[in-house]
Amino acid sequence: MASATLPELADVPWRAPIDQERLRRWGMWSTLWTIGWTIPFILAGVVLILVEPLAVPVAVASFAHAWLVPELHAFRGASVLRRKGERHKDAEPVAQGFLADLLDHEPRALQRQTGLALEQGSLGHWLVGESGAVLVLDGAHRVHCFCVSTTDKDLPPSDRIAHLLLALRTDEIGFATVANHAFSGAPWRVRRRLPRDMRPAFDRALAAAR
Repeated sequence: MASATLPELADVPWRAPIDQERLRRWGMWSTLWTIGWTIPFILAGVVLILVEPLAVPVAVASFAHAWLVPELHAFRGASVLRRKGERHKDAEPVAQGFLADLLDHEPRALQRQTGLALEQGSLGHWLVGESGAVLVLDGAHRVHCFCVSTTDKDLPPSDRIAHLLLALRTDEIGFATVANHAFSGAPWRVRRRLPRDMRPAFDRALAAAR
């Protein structure tokens, strides 16, 4: 399995394989992008207040933009783990049984509680959902969110997770390369945007990465 590659890589020949260095660069550019957005809005708000105190409402709007733009991107990152598509109530119990066979006892219980499968890889700890995955880097100081889905959109939720989990186990580098990078940033930004019932899985991934 370690030498296998995902056939989907043939669809994205222009993408370089993901490695720790590329993840580090993504994180650096994400930080610079955030600074580039927030600092000008903050400075503009401060200058407005100093020049004209009556412009406080406009300054507040500028501060709000400095807060809102990074939050919107964090929301996009958290959305890769959100539940999507039909629930398939009749087929889901069978799919859940198949997924349970792929997981050890603790990850199985966690997945049933939160809907997310926890998997350790060479790049870090992964949380796999129905249409994406979040990678928690070692040290738990930064997360990378990836949007990726199965080719069959009509699969039950647990089957979607199982397919992504098997792809991750088959070729972790290929999995991260094929997936679309949605967000990179501090874990707390993503956590606060997750549904409450998913947060225990996110916390478990952070604890495992520390």
